[in-house]
Amino acid sequence: MAWLLVVAAGLLETGFAVSLKLSHGFTRPWPTIAFALFALGSFGLLTLALKRLDVGPAYAVWTGIGAAGTAIYGMVFLGDVVSTLKIVSITLVIVGVVGLQLSGSAP
Repeated sequence: MAWLLVVAAGLLETGFAVSLKLSHGFTRPWPTIAFALFALGSFGLLTLALKRLDVGPAYAVWTGIGAAGTAIYGMVFLGDVVSTLKIVSITLVIVGVVGLQLSGSAP
């Protein structure tokens, strides 16, 4: 259950990062509100998950999902540049996070 919270928090992190970009420096109200809601939800779920999980692997999974999800979203929906190096790098982030999680975190 705790890992499901981390995954959900990571997906919300993607939402807050994308909303932050769309807010244009907090000058657009709806993306700014979305940013605040996604951020509160993400940090709240991560906080709950950290009651049962080791901080290192949980934080790595949270940030990995957020970083990879944001990069992928940007390439697919926001016109960010797609390159082989970017895709390989996202893959390495995911592999690193999975490896850290498998390295002996709490159940």
